[in-house]
Order: sequence, then C-alpha cells, then structure tokens
Amino acid sequence: HLKEKLEEYMVRFAKVKIVRTKKREGLIRTRLLGASLARGEVLTFLDSHCEVNVNWLPPLLNQIALNHKTIVCPMIDVIDHNHFGYEAQAGDAMRGAFDWEMYYKRIPIPPELQRADPSDPFESPVMAGGLFAVNREWFWELGGYDPGLEIWGGEQYEISFKVWMCGGGMFDVPCSRVGHIYRKYVPYKVPSGTSLARNLKRVAETWMDEFAEYIYQRRPEYRHLSTGDISAQKELRKHLKCKDFKWFMAAVAWDVPKYYPPVEPPPAAWGEIRSVAANLCVDSKHGATGTELRLDVCVKDGSERTWSHEQLFTFGWREDIRPGEPLHTRKFCLDAVSHSSPVTLYDCHGMKGNQHWSYRKDKTLFHPVSSSCIDCNPAEKKIFMNRCDPLSETQQWIFEHINTTVLEKFNSKASS
Repeated sequence: HLKEKLEEYMVRFAKVKIVRTKKREGLIRTRLLGASLARGEVLTFLDSHCEVNVNWLPPLLNQIALNHKTIVCPMIDVIDHNHFGYEAQAGDAMRGAFDWEMYYKRIPIPPELQRADPSDPFESPVMAGGLFAVNREWFWELGGYDPGLEIWGGEQYEISFKVWMCGGGMFDVPCSRVGHIYRKYVPYKVPSGTSLARNLKRVAETWMDEFAEYIYQRRPEYRHLSTGDISAQKELRKHLKCKDFKWFMAAVAWDVPKYYPPVEPPPAAWGEIRSVAANLCVDSKHGATGTELRLDVCVKDGSERTWSHEQLFTFGWREDIRPGEPLHTRKFCLDAVSHSSPVTLYDCHGMKGNQHWSYRKDKTLFHPVSSSCIDCNPAEKKIFMNRCDPLSETQQWIFEHINTTVLEKFNSKASS
C-alpha cells in the first residue's frame, strides 16, 4: 500500500534495504527471502507491527555470542490496538508451550529452571510467534523455515522443534523488550484454500513422530489433509542427526504434560447440565469471553437443533467446566467473580481461582472462591451465583454423564 511513500521515508536509514516480491508470498516465504539477502552475522526477525524498546538488542546478541546454536526471543510487550500505548507484558515471565490442538500456551517456569536473578535468560520449549534472533549460518544449517509452509501459521513450532532436536537451544531473554500490536482483526484476506491446519499437520508429520497421533485424536479432520511433499524436510532431519520428539518431550518440554497431558485424564462429568427446578438446560450459545450463561429448552427434549444452542459441557481434570465434549472442549470456562455475579464464559487459564468448581452430592455446583453455588431464575432463564441453599431446587443440577470415581476423588481432595 505504501509504495513510493515508504521508499522516500526509508532513504534516511542507510542500513535499511527494502526488498519486494513479484507476487504475494505470505509471511513465511517472505521472511526466507529477506534472510537470503541479509549479510549480517545475526538475523533478527520482527513483525511490521512491532516497536523495539531501549537497549533491546545487546541482551539477544550476548546469548548468541555464548552459544551460536542458540535462538533467542525477546519478551513481547503489548502495544494497544486502539491508541498505541505501550504496556509491559502482564504477569511473571513464563515458558512457551502448546496444547495437543497446537494452540500456543504459556506455563510457569518450574523451580528447577528458575535463576537467582530473574533477568537471566531461561530455556523455553517453543517461541510465541516470530520475534527472534539467530546466528545466520546456524539458521541456514537448520534449513531456515520450511518453504512448504503456506502464508502463516505453524512456523514457530517448526523452528522451535527443529532447533532443540537438532543440537541447539532456545532462550527467552527478559532484558530484551519488544512491543507488539495484538490486532483485533486481520487486516488482509487469506487466499482461499490456504490452511493453517495443513501447516500444522506438515510440522507434526515432519517433527512430532508418534506424538502427532495425539493431535489427530483431538482434530480428526487433520488426518485426511495433504501435507505436500515433506521428503526434503525428513532428509534434513536425518542429515542433521536430529533427536526424536520423544526426547524433546522428556528433555525440553518435560513440564508441558502437567498442564496439557497428551492423553486427557477422564472427566468427572460431561454432557448436558439440566436444572432440577425447571427441566431446562444450561446453554452457552457458542459465546465467547463475557457471554452470560442462560437456561433454555434442552436440545434432547426437542428444542431445535440449531447452531445457536451449545448445551454440552465437560467438568474436566482441571476442575473447571468447559463447553464441548471431553476431547473437543472449547477454550472458554465457566467463571464467576462473586457470590451474586452472573456465570459467564471466560478464557480458560487452568489455574482454578474463579474457574474452580465442585459438583457435590446434593447436586449443587459449588464455587470455592466465592463460597457460593450456581442458582437460576427459570422464569427469566437467568443463571447466577447465590449463597448455597441445598434445599433449593433452583440450585440443583444434573449432569448427563458422571464418572463417580473421578468425582469422588475431586470431592475428597476438596474436603481434606
């Protein structure tokens, strides 16, 4: 879009070279093109919607100087999408991780890896996105990015798995800060036929060995996707004498299964949640963060089977309740902030707190943090928190399926 305006503006920066592709290539192949023309000892990849902070580069270069087979990532701060205000990354520094649908996650740094000085770099299994620095020769020795990945998506896993499994390492560097705009919408169109799923399957088939099966169990539609030709990637892996993914999970990402187990432990309860008082079901209407739960006619009782209803929930091993069936839950959890608040969906964090629930023998759904129970007003179809009253039918709920063994374990843990 900028064309000549950009050329004119960049004239003042002697070191900057603008390279244009003949056609739209997407993020991954365009990064490869830029890297192929760069001549510096170290390559640094940043998005266009980033702003570097003061003294951001030396901490990255220092780590590479100590070991040239290291990929280093800055801490990613937040630039507000609306007014471009700069805010530090929320919370403590955390390790990059993933779940078995290949969503990026962050997990606490385990005590074994915590340094006396919190500003010291720390090992991370996977990078957050595409912000990193790497020795140029080492990047090309690793084969760069897989050129078979289309447009965008999955490339951060590919480069992360590859560097660890093929003799290198990856560190996050707290003293290097780079701001990033988390856009509320994608300001460009993705060509039809382009598939993030295809990219993820290509990475899984190249690097994840038998662990790819855990992804397909959760995403069965991936099984039938074509990865394209991955023989060159397999050959690269053989040539570099890379270790297998089992080694990666045992030596590098050993703490990931604690938060995201490959084999999902059995849930305590799942299916519809029916109100004893009204014979209506909890419905989250496929909502996102902030959506208030409502009562509605149960789909199984003949309510229209339309997309608008979402009445299946899973009370899983994290002791939170998520929309969806056990192997296909969504990433939102039932959340309550007080003993009188509505019950809403909120992004799952897996840390209990406001998302911690207990399903008790008296059929109440108890919320330990607020010491209250889920209640309802059937006439208004509202669901809300209230002080617990085990005799009140509006606070009694029936899950369609219950695993008594798991439920008893949860409840004995809560009472001990």
